[in-house]
Amino acid sequence: MPAAQHRTEEEIRRSRFITTLAHAPTVEEARAVIATVSREFGDASHNCWAYVVGPPGSTSQVGMSDDGEPHGTAGRPMLTVLLHSGVGEIVAVVTRYFGGTLLGKGGLVKAYSGGVQYALETLPLGERVEKVTCTVVIDYASITLFQRMLPDYEVEILDEVYAADVSYRLELPAAGLDAFSEAVVSLTNGQALIGVDYPPIAS
Repeated sequence: MPAAQHRTEEEIRRSRFITTLAHAPTVEEARAVIATVSREFGDASHNCWAYVVGPPGSTSQVGMSDDGEPHGTAGRPMLTVLLHSGVGEIVAVVTRYFGGTLLGKGGLVKAYSGGVQYALETLPLGERVEKVTCTVVIDYASITLFQRMLPDYEVEILDEVYAADVSYRLELPAAGLDAFSEAVVSLTNGQALIGVDYPPIAS
């Protein structure tokens, strides 16, 4: 999936093609990106788009638009490139400023699909990380050392309650849960209580 919004630009026979790629884990977020880019380039001739919401190559939630270009010359070619890119949860918007020279249907297909392909070549990618939430209960004597160890396991504190003992609600990468649990048990000499919520959270 895209790690950040990414933009490239090309000029083809005096027309400017600006391609924006962004992370889109939901249809709503994909459409929000489309709306933002369309407002940013509100004076453009066309803001054509396509998105794939879900795993790479999934067609369960896809969308596309030619935004006034001849039918089938923009959105569909863009979507085809996304589906074969090996990247999921992605939205692409290709903005065109018409330069006065007609490209023909074949030229438009090549320009729009090529714009997405060109942007994908330099797109920074991120990995989907499965996370879990858990509750850890420790005594007051362990607080300082416990909090010091949290960054080592990429742990985020969601909530903490101070009573007879201290109860923490935490989120951390699922892959590091076993090591973190072992470290907590070792730190507290087996006195900590650890409860894990399932299923994991994808982020």
